[in-house]
Amino acid sequence: MAMDDIEIRRRKLRFRAWHRGMREMDLLFGRFADAHIATLPVSELDQLEALMDLPDQDVYRWLTGESATPAALATPLMAKLQAFRPAPQ
Repeated sequence: MAMDDIEIRRRKLRFRAWHRGMREMDLLFGRFADAHIATLPVSELDQLEALMDLPDQDVYRWLTGESATPAALATPLMAKLQAFRPAPQ
C-alpha cells in the first residue's frame, strides 16, 4: 500500500470516527482518532475499521467496561481505546 493510500485511509477513518451516530461514540472514537490515528500501524487501522463496523451500543459497553470485551476483540488497539482519556474540551 502506497503512503498516499495510507494517509487517505487515515483521513477516512478520522471522519468515520467523528460520525458514528451515537454522540458518546463520536466523542470517544473521534478524540482517539485525533490523538492517535497518525501513528497507528496498519494492523491497528484494520482493527479500528472492524470496530467501526460493529454496533455502537456494543462497542460503547466494552469501552466503558459495562460489558466484558469479547476475546476476539481483546486486541492492543482495544486496550488503547479503553485506556484513552481525552483532555477536557
